[in-house]
Amino acid sequence: MAGEPQADCLFCKIAAGEVPATVVRETETVVAFRDINPQAPTHVLVIPRAHYRDAAALAAAEPQLVADLLREAGEIAAEEKVHSAGYRIVFNTGSGAGQTVFHAHAHLLGGRGLAWPPG
Repeated sequence: MAGEPQADCLFCKIAAGEVPATVVRETETVVAFRDINPQAPTHVLVIPRAHYRDAAALAAAEPQLVADLLREAGEIAAEEKVHSAGYRIVFNTGSGAGQTVFHAHAHLLGGRGLAWPPG
């Protein structure tokens, strides 16, 4: 069921504290942790505690939760001191876009130049 933790979801397990991660921020609705394969000096994954397959499903079901996630990403960018130089927030949606864990999540990237368009 949408929004409910999924037993086979890695990010649900991280949010529940069942799988270790380097957590940088937690709220009632969001957990943020360092990516294990960073693509920039700052690479933090920001996930909702609630399980939704991707960003589109999350936005359709709980737009306020999307706002929480984006607000927390901005707070993390400030804490990581990448907000002044600039940072990127990316949602990969679907396997063709590079989504490998099907639990909605944002990649917060910063600390280096980020070319446009992205590769």
